[in-house]
Amino acid sequence: MSEREKLQRLQFEFAAHIRDPDNAPAPAGIEDRRMKIYRELFYNNLRDLLGRSFPVLKRILGEDAWSAMVRDWLRHHRAQTPLFLELPQEFLAYLQHERSAAAGDPPFMLELAHYEWVELALGIDEREIDDGALDPAGDLLKGCPVLSPLASSLAYTWPVHRISPDYQPAEPPAEPTRLLVYRDRRDEVGFIEINMVTARLLELLDVPPDARRSGRDCLLQIAAELGRPGPEAVISAGLEILSGLRERDVIIGVAPCPDPTGRETGQ
Repeated sequence: MSEREKLQRLQFEFAAHIRDPDNAPAPAGIEDRRMKIYRELFYNNLRDLLGRSFPVLKRILGEDAWSAMVRDWLRHHRAQTPLFLELPQEFLAYLQHERSAAAGDPPFMLELAHYEWVELALGIDEREIDDGALDPAGDLLKGCPVLSPLASSLAYTWPVHRISPDYQPAEPPAEPTRLLVYRDRRDEVGFIEINMVTARLLELLDVPPDARRSGRDCLLQIAAELGRPGPEAVISAGLEILSGLRERDVIIGVAPCPDPTGRETGQ
């Protein structure tokens, strides 16, 4: 065996022991007192990182179950990123695809973990709001409202935004929980609960530039889908929704609407 192969084998043994000290022996010739330092630093740093990333889930599970879950993640998951701040996403992937369900798992665990991860992911997203080509005070009905790239509409079976150690529902509600998550120009992350109409409006606005439609056209479609014979009430309520979204930087401005003739309209 070459020196390079020996070193590689030593590295593999060292890493395996750090990840799973109960089942993978430490490399021969290394004092356990020294290995213990590495074991504790590695595990404690990752456990604390994940605890800060999923604080509600950690409190609900309790310290013992949480620690066992983190250890199981280290034992079985192979991360695809070297970036420390992306490890919570790796933990979420482990929960969704690799972990075997345990008897004490709450039924809402996966959705709660996703909800908590979304806030972290949005907070470290490197994208910025770029509204240079938009009219920030444009007509939301005549023009085409443009969504922020830092806003997403989410739907959950469970009311994840209300779950806590003191509120753990055993059954999901009849209607899904619809949430809007966004980061504003001050880099503050916010969540608001939205209704079906707002969720549908966001869906209609979330299109490529060449498929954009005016706010009025989107609201007319929603009125038709609701079966409302007179759409003006929907348009009036929808304008309030659009205005509120602009105040929160979910809508970052108004663009001219594309026209089949190739001209721009709407401002």
